[in-house]
Amino acid sequence: MHIKMLLKISFCILFITSCNQAEDKKQVIDEPVKQLRALIVDGQNNHGVWPKTTMMMKSYLEETGLFQVDIYRTAYTYQGPHHGIVDGLNHDSITQLVEKYRVDDARIHEVKDSIIADASFKPEFDTYDVILSNFGDKTANWPEDTKEDFESYMKNGGGLVVVHGANNSWGDWPAFNNMIGVGGWGNRPHDGLNQIYINKEEQLKIEPSNGEESSHGPETEFVLTAWDTLHPIMRGLPKQWMHTKDELYDRLRGPAKNVNVLYYAYSDVEGNAQPWAPENKGSGRGEPLIMTVNYESGRVFHTALGHMDISMESVGFITTLQRGAEWAATGRVTQEVPGDFPTKKSAVKRSWK
Repeated sequence: MHIKMLLKISFCILFITSCNQAEDKKQVIDEPVKQLRALIVDGQNNHGVWPKTTMMMKSYLEETGLFQVDIYRTAYTYQGPHHGIVDGLNHDSITQLVEKYRVDDARIHEVKDSIIADASFKPEFDTYDVILSNFGDKTANWPEDTKEDFESYMKNGGGLVVVHGANNSWGDWPAFNNMIGVGGWGNRPHDGLNQIYINKEEQLKIEPSNGEESSHGPETEFVLTAWDTLHPIMRGLPKQWMHTKDELYDRLRGPAKNVNVLYYAYSDVEGNAQPWAPENKGSGRGEPLIMTVNYESGRVFHTALGHMDISMESVGFITTLQRGAEWAATGRVTQEVPGDFPTKKSAVKRSWK
């Protein structure tokens, strides 16, 4: 009788424990996953396609299910001359993209044919896990208090994603240049800065810029090669993959501090010469195009890819952007590598609608 009673008690304890564990699991399953908050800032860019590429990147982040994405646009918008035909619109009609991809943010936006500073530009950076910049060359300076807010946000562990022409912005803003590591154009000094590259012996070098301006050749497909294969963004990604037509930036320059190169591409001397000035040759070395930067307690994901909408349709661009944004926001990556990721021989793109 005593043994039977003990067995009954044990059974009841096991049953209750099992029920409680099941309830706990149910609560975990039913508990909604907290989305990360991302903010895209845009409005002025020498790449006239930016209203469309902002919406493309917004959708890429949202499709992961990890992000809730807002857009904060300058009051005065500017679209520069660097673009092809976008959605059937050419240089004479490119400003129609601002209306086609408009932002309903309760702010008044005026299309301008020159770059005008926006004294009202003041996003609430601290309410976001990551900021994505889709600005470009000669973007007007932010108000001083906005710059201070952003510097504080990054110093205290904020996340930043810099895409293509965004590394052309604010060559005279020391903190920003430390955040991005290296940049191009944007009135950056030609001397007193550093360049990062991979030489023919596959060694990473950091050397003085020696008066050279940044450069790129015609839009073309090119192969990216992994440098740091152990970074969380890189886990599961291939050693090499073919990117869709894009500009291959070379001779980027800056403080070059705390930069971790993830992928680089070879800038062919003749193939990456400037079509409008063929005497300006490619660098003949491996140029870092995807990298991370540690700035104080903040994390920066910096990709020099993404010149045009077709460049951003690359599955390689999409995947690295998504993974890079998650890492900048959290310091980790939970996303799987998609099955259609490109190979070394074949670029893969997804048409965006």
